[in-house]
Amino acid sequence: MTKKIFSGVQPTGNLHLGNYLGAIKNFVELNNDKENECIFCVVDLHAITVKQDPKELRNNIRETVATFIASGINPEKSIIFNQSKVSAHAEAAWILSCVAKMGWLNRMTQFKEKAGKDKEKASIGLYSYPILMAADILLYDASHVPVGEDQKQHLELCRDIAQKFNNDFEAENFLKVPEPLIQKEFSRIMSLKDGKKKMSKSEISDLSRINLTDDKDSIINKIKKAKTDVSPLPSNIKDLEKRPEAKNLLRIFSSLNNLSLEETIKIFEGKNFSEFKEKLSQVLSEKLEPISKEITKLMNEKDFLDKILLDGYKKANDIASDKVKKMHEIVGF
Repeated sequence: MTKKIFSGVQPTGNLHLGNYLGAIKNFVELNNDKENECIFCVVDLHAITVKQDPKELRNNIRETVATFIASGINPEKSIIFNQSKVSAHAEAAWILSCVAKMGWLNRMTQFKEKAGKDKEKASIGLYSYPILMAADILLYDASHVPVGEDQKQHLELCRDIAQKFNNDFEAENFLKVPEPLIQKEFSRIMSLKDGKKKMSKSEISDLSRINLTDDKDSIINKIKKAKTDVSPLPSNIKDLEKRPEAKNLLRIFSSLNNLSLEETIKIFEGKNFSEFKEKLSQVLSEKLEPISKEITKLMNEKDFLDKILLDGYKKANDIASDKVKKMHEIVGF
């Protein structure tokens, strides 16, 4: 059975190993499956929920597309476009905002985390963006959405909104209720300096993350300096419970090699971190250096990247504008 898959990545620049293992690597596998129809959206409307430099944002949109292509996503097989070009996203988000309930949004934990203690200073967009995310998905009748653990709650909201719209307007199955595709074991990659914090471009130290544009020497240096502990590598998963940095590095190795955590532990049990880090640096360099070089090459081919976005816009706009037109009719416009 064909799966219609929708997913988006914010063009915030400096995509890193966490983005690759948590999302993009999975996108490539989904793209390569002949049974799937994939739409990959550069969600620039979501990006401006916090202030962006306009020039940097334009560059980051292209860099995100370059990263998709460099990682192995085929733009001829999948639709790649940037969200702001398709006005149906904003239109549908408003209609769905009038269906969703404040109580639903108040339960969204990610807003509380991102807004921090002074949520009064957060933008309305940051608060309501899960509704825009719902519009993104529902416009394309997506059957499945790849999500990490931190986005699972938002997909549940999307499902609630779809069901309520259908019930309110007696439009059975008009908005398709999507299912999650969760990459359970390796969806959350942590900082190289603190195994309890998610890897992030916003962390001050560049040593906390492996950027997808890092060269081999940078990767080796960062892994060498990655935080560990004094004990040898464990012989079972239970021994990792109080060793977050060791667990994170073992998970990275596992994901890059398509191994389970148990299989990786069997390979390295009892060994010291210096030997393991050497192997990890080697596999990281082999996997990421070709991607880094291709991103650099593609960023010098702006016309090529812009054409991919233009072609993707035309395809996405045909689908989304038709869907939002039907929404207009259903609500009485």
